[in-house]
Amino acid sequence: MPTVSVGRDLLFQALGRTYTQDEFDELCFEFGIELDDVTTEKAIIRKEKHLKEEDEIGGNEEIIYKIDVPANRYDLLCLEGLVQALRIFLGIDSVPKYKLADDIGKESMLKMHVKPETSVIRPFVVCAVLRGIEFNEARYNSFIDLQDKLHQNICRRRTLVAIGTHDLDTIDGPFTYEALPPSEIEFKPLKQVETFKADKLMEFYKSDLKLKKYLHIIEDSPVYPVIYDRNRTVLSLPPIINGAHSAISLKTKNVFIECTATDLTKAKIVLNTMVTMFSVYCKQKFMVEPVEVTYPDGKSYSCPELSPYDMKVSLSYINHIAGISLEANKVAGLLNKMQLHAEQTVSEDNECTFIVSVPPTRSDVLHACDVAEDVAIAYGFNKIPKRMPASLKPLPLNQFSDLIRTEIALCGYTEVLTWILCSYKENSAMLNRKDDKSTAVVIGNPRSADFEVVRSSLMAGILKTAAHNKDHPKPIKIFEVGDVTVLDELKDVGATNHRQLAALYCGATSGFELIHGLVDRIMEVTGTPFVLAGDNTGYYIERSDEPEFLSGRQASIIYKGKRIGTFGIVHPQVLENFDISDPCSVVELNIESFL
Repeated sequence: MPTVSVGRDLLFQALGRTYTQDEFDELCFEFGIELDDVTTEKAIIRKEKHLKEEDEIGGNEEIIYKIDVPANRYDLLCLEGLVQALRIFLGIDSVPKYKLADDIGKESMLKMHVKPETSVIRPFVVCAVLRGIEFNEARYNSFIDLQDKLHQNICRRRTLVAIGTHDLDTIDGPFTYEALPPSEIEFKPLKQVETFKADKLMEFYKSDLKLKKYLHIIEDSPVYPVIYDRNRTVLSLPPIINGAHSAISLKTKNVFIECTATDLTKAKIVLNTMVTMFSVYCKQKFMVEPVEVTYPDGKSYSCPELSPYDMKVSLSYINHIAGISLEANKVAGLLNKMQLHAEQTVSEDNECTFIVSVPPTRSDVLHACDVAEDVAIAYGFNKIPKRMPASLKPLPLNQFSDLIRTEIALCGYTEVLTWILCSYKENSAMLNRKDDKSTAVVIGNPRSADFEVVRSSLMAGILKTAAHNKDHPKPIKIFEVGDVTVLDELKDVGATNHRQLAALYCGATSGFELIHGLVDRIMEVTGTPFVLAGDNTGYYIERSDEPEFLSGRQASIIYKGKRIGTFGIVHPQVLENFDISDPCSVVELNIESFL
């Protein structure tokens, strides 16, 4: 869960009253968030710099509340959104009505023109303007901090969306969103005094602790995204850095916000969050000025989209999901506390139904169950009657997996649990396999070289386990039942999971017949008879030629005419790759095939 740090005194001032720590903790619980820690600015600095209590440092002793908020509540990632939500929850304020400036004609509306080259790297952009905004130091810091938190959360470290904010009075529209070779882009980046070409700038930021982690997003592309104003002044080089020319400050009155993205839906959510949270400081409260975005195909639209959308939810559904029994008026009141306006209607079958109006701040409300959850939160989880849930049956695959685990354990094997993520080498080269890029699911921007791909086999994991326990008395008999993932173009997510079983026998006498015996036992307990080759009523084995096993000492398992796995003696080169000195025999098969 994301953590929001806010000054206690500023928070209480905005809420209109003071609370004891226990009272505020209780309020947070009632609203569905958590007061995680109470600290001070000096204590935070000491912790970050590993200093002692007696060390002199800057900062002040203001009490800081660290509050955990749900990961999908982007409106709670700043003081402004947190205060607004709590005041509405407490019945102090009503839900604000966000409006687009209607006195802006289409001719005078600011425009952003998108060039066709952007489609190859970062195809979408959305924009908006906050006019007459009043910044002070606390509001300015909150504005910047919200951008950082959104970048780390919904923006997925700027890979999906990157936010640029600019002092509109320093630039002139219309604006253009382009993609150019890096050598053709030249500007002075934020907080720098020197002008850089984009390719040199990427080299410069490789030593920057904050920005170097974003360089990989575009550095290998032949073109970089860039936003210009009418005078060819660079506003930003997304998703890396803004230009110094249009930097916002405490004196900024008019803010131009642009969000470039690879995901248009996420970009709209991010833009809505930014403008709804800080339009409260505009001269015309909750008023946002739209910007027209025109794409190369001639299509154009204005953004942001601040109109609430309606959702139909029945009273019976809400009561059933929440586990309560409430009257319609009570439910409507609870929804209003959670910023959802509910209008009561009667459906065609005389069932009480609500037309729930979802504001642009609540992008987390996607389904009727989200509405029921908000009712449960507002009602109070502690007030919901406790009851025994209906009996649940395990999924057949999980039930079968548990039975297989028990049988193999009775054969003297010990179950292990290994990482689902592994390195390229472990998943292919160390197993003597060639990676043709058509099997393994690759992790984008992995934190470590040990976690680069999702495993497509269990074999590497149990071999690593044997290697780390090679001093253990022999024989080592281990197994794992778990999922592997492989690419699959027929699936909407591009990949699919398979439940696999892998077992390893490691010892001086680890021969083909030992692992063969385990295979026969697995088939026996599943009620599968051994049959002659070509008979599809049971299983048989046939010679295989897999690179991870020793040639002539391996076999494929054919179950009802389909190859479901392989077993044999592990190739000496594979054992050397994993630093295992004793011979090993391994079986790996797909247990979903038995269902």
